[in-house]
Amino acid sequence: MLTSRSIETGCTVRVINTFDSLEAHVELDDGLLVEPGDEVKVHGAPIRVPYGETLEIRRRATVRRAGPIERAWTRLTGDLEFMELCEFSFSAEKQL
Repeated sequence: MLTSRSIETGCTVRVINTFDSLEAHVELDDGLLVEPGDEVKVHGAPIRVPYGETLEIRRRATVRRAGPIERAWTRLTGDLEFMELCEFSFSAEKQL
């Protein structure tokens, strides 16, 4: 199977916008897992969370599964892109 396929599912989107954290997480229903090369599109209007608040909202999502060639390419090139990230440090210069 060289083509990709799409799956429609529900999801929970959780956005945190506080002094300590700025995060966004998507949890897909039915225990669907995202694998290398897959794409997830969450449907609906943009989510805006005021500073200091957390929001959890239900949405629909489309998961486009990568084909075997795309999945292999993502695995191959993903390691190289990760190494580029290793050149930067986002941590404070404090010793733990």
